[in-house]
Amino acid sequence: MGIIGFIIAGLIIGVLARLVLPGRQRIGILATLALGVLGSVIGGTIANAIGTGDIFELNIFGFIAAVAVSVALLAVAQAAGIGGGDERKRLKH
Repeated sequence: MGIIGFIIAGLIIGVLARLVLPGRQRIGILATLALGVLGSVIGGTIANAIGTGDIFELNIFGFIAAVAVSVALLAVAQAAGIGGGDERKRLKH
């Protein structure tokens, strides 16, 4: 049950990151999930490093850090042109 909870939390964090970042992100559900899971792992590691919880433990600081990391990762991916979709193809022609 732990891995399913981690995946669900990652999806929620990824969706929140997309809502926080202004503009439209052209990424699918799997990319949103990956973004949230990666943000969760990094946010949990940050929370663990400062002693507020474990990497797999849901706490408020880890959750906020996970969302913030996910927003930063999404902004970097957007700046790099990852997830451009059809609009990116049109701009090249």
